[in-house]
Amino acid sequence: MRADLLTDPVEGLDDALAAVDGFDQVLVGGLLRPQPAQAVGLAGLADAVAGSPLAGRVAEAAEKTAAGAADEDHYMALAAARSALLGSVHDALVERVEEAVGRPRAEGPAAAADGAERPVNLLVAVRGWLCDLARAGWQGIDHELIGGAAPVVTAMLPEPGLRRLATLLDGFAAELAASCPGATLERIPVRRWADLWSRAMLLTLPGADRATAVGEATGRLLPLGVDLHEHATAVQAQVHAVFEPADGGTPRLVRAGVSAPKPDTVVGAGLWQLLRPHMSLLAAVSEGRAMELDAMPVTAEGDLIWDDARATQGDPAEPFTTARVAMRTAVSAPVTPVDRHPARIAVPVLLEGYAVEDEAEGLAFRVAGERLAVDTGRMPAAGPLTADAVASSAACLGLLRWDAGRFLLQPLAVERTVRKKPVAVHAAAWAGGTADKAGVRAEKAATDAVNVLRERAGRLLRK
Repeated sequence: MRADLLTDPVEGLDDALAAVDGFDQVLVGGLLRPQPAQAVGLAGLADAVAGSPLAGRVAEAAEKTAAGAADEDHYMALAAARSALLGSVHDALVERVEEAVGRPRAEGPAAAADGAERPVNLLVAVRGWLCDLARAGWQGIDHELIGGAAPVVTAMLPEPGLRRLATLLDGFAAELAASCPGATLERIPVRRWADLWSRAMLLTLPGADRATAVGEATGRLLPLGVDLHEHATAVQAQVHAVFEPADGGTPRLVRAGVSAPKPDTVVGAGLWQLLRPHMSLLAAVSEGRAMELDAMPVTAEGDLIWDDARATQGDPAEPFTTARVAMRTAVSAPVTPVDRHPARIAVPVLLEGYAVEDEAEGLAFRVAGERLAVDTGRMPAAGPLTADAVASSAACLGLLRWDAGRFLLQPLAVERTVRKKPVAVHAAAWAGGTADKAGVRAEKAATDAVNVLRERAGRLLRK
């Protein structure tokens, strides 16, 4: 891997992010009566897209907003400009990553599918609430303002085509409600809330939330690892894999995800118990096996719409072997315009021959003379992979991400030497169940916690 390409500066990236940060600070104080400093941030956003098709609309929006005379269309133009800048950052970083790892990339954006029309009245209601939110700013939020999202979310949930936006809106409103009143906040997650606001704004445009075209995948699926996402009330496992078409076509990098609601007391290995019933692939990951797919639905972005009825267990397939042989020529899927964001970058890579540096600023690998930080904080507690295992490793299979202005590696699995023999340790080794002593203990503790919750729920229902 050309590690030097991951540390070299990307031309124009700092300027684009500075323009985004300037606008994000405008949202802190609100857009109702912008101060002179906020006008500078608005002008900076307009200047950053001056050479794009958005130039005229964003310049007008920045001027009207600075004067306190903006309407919803002007706020939409500002959200579009911000998203376009982050999209350009995403594209530049992905291009740099693909060049560094030497992997081919699919040409062109993901094709959109034909979709049903969404209820316009609900989209208008969402946009109105988001605009009220922007006028108040993060320092001006209160429970009355945030409570306005609840009836809109309730009305959206029965509509399948609006659930993506409804879920985003519900989670965003919950975060804001937990931080009210905004005037007393000592620390504001400026970038995160601006991300959520601008994305929600764009998803209110008719057609913006249209799914990518769905095809069928028939062939062999070779798992690489699992990225586990945990929230207080939900959990998601995203399996990264290589798909080899049965017709001998080019291998592709794909993902398969499964989500489940959860109580906040279920943590660690207990998370797998919530996910296993919904995806047989997790058992294959634990056992180190491939899966044979028969007409499995797959989007143009490389996301498998998992259906257990279309998958059968295949032959043994060790992830490190897959990474060394099949992943080298696998093509990355394109990304739809609305999903282009640096936080979305998660590129599977295999590193070998590195030196480990464990310093005060954290764990890092020295690759071809360049320092690559290792994000051990992303490794789930629901598996045997630990920071110590990573520090003693000789090979690492992980996801290359970008955060806080630099590339990071999130380990999914490592190879280390134990008694002169290579041993693989996977973050998702317990996904489908395990006979490992530590895993068995963790499973038992999680099972006991779930049983207690079920008993308490039963008592409440009986009352």
